[in-house]
Amino acid sequence: MPPQLHQSSLPILNPLLRFSPPSSPDTPKHQRESKITMPKFNVRKVIPLLIFVLSSLSVLRLLRISLKSSSSASRSLSSTTFRSEFSQQISANASQSAITEKELKLLSDTVISRSPCNVLVFGFAPQYLKLSSINTRGITVILGDDEHTKIKSEVNPNNTRIYSLKYHQMEVKKAYKLLQHARANPACAPNMYNLHQGSSECKLKLKDLPQEVFNTRWDVIVVDGPRGDDLEAPGRIGSIYTAAVLARKGSSSNSTTDVFVHDVQRTVEKWLSWEFLCQENQVSAKGNFWKFRIKGQSNASRFCSPEAALVRY
Repeated sequence: MPPQLHQSSLPILNPLLRFSPPSSPDTPKHQRESKITMPKFNVRKVIPLLIFVLSSLSVLRLLRISLKSSSSASRSLSSTTFRSEFSQQISANASQSAITEKELKLLSDTVISRSPCNVLVFGFAPQYLKLSSINTRGITVILGDDEHTKIKSEVNPNNTRIYSLKYHQMEVKKAYKLLQHARANPACAPNMYNLHQGSSECKLKLKDLPQEVFNTRWDVIVVDGPRGDDLEAPGRIGSIYTAAVLARKGSSSNSTTDVFVHDVQRTVEKWLSWEFLCQENQVSAKGNFWKFRIKGQSNASRFCSPEAALVRY
């Protein structure tokens, strides 16, 4: 007897793979074949995009260099920087600026607070004649140039004197070489002996100064001359140096001299003020007028501390 077949209760599974029916001749060709099409490469459209990308990268690189330079730059400047900035700023500030009312007020307030006092001015401006009226019991000496000799008769001879001084040529264009000379030459040290000595080898020393300039202890010194508005001008190199030496006259630390420098927007006035008057001595400023307070140090061997040197090479 043949075996009995029991019907299974499990469902019959459909096949996982199914074969598609053969395509008929009537089926369109684009439905039967899968075709991949590549976009056409248009060179004319890519070139402007490439130029834009390269330009953007160049701008970003310049910004990075600029930010890196500004963040790493300090006031310790190299000789190359000095010469390049020097020429640029001389051209940009070709005109000589007159002292403003606010700048004159800063000076006048100082003279009033110290009056009666001794005031020395390098250079001449009509506004400085006002100092004699607020310093009636003191002395005001103005070192003008030849063209200001004619105004002597207009000044009260009792307390104000104007000397006609021929500033010898220390042209603005020679400023950096003179600065190197001053640093290397012991004769340019900040003491009165070198300044008063007739045979001093320091090239920054002003010649033919009146004897009164050496013999007087000055309370206020103003540097606003001679001209320094172009590369061939006499420049204020000698005036700033001489003011720095005169201000240190005296051995008492309680004795101080207020030194003002005008036109500090120009490179020579700004950098040589840092060199000889020292930034740590700057006490105030108004416009293009800086004020320094210098203590008496007749035996000093240098103007500023080594850490304070702002012009390096």
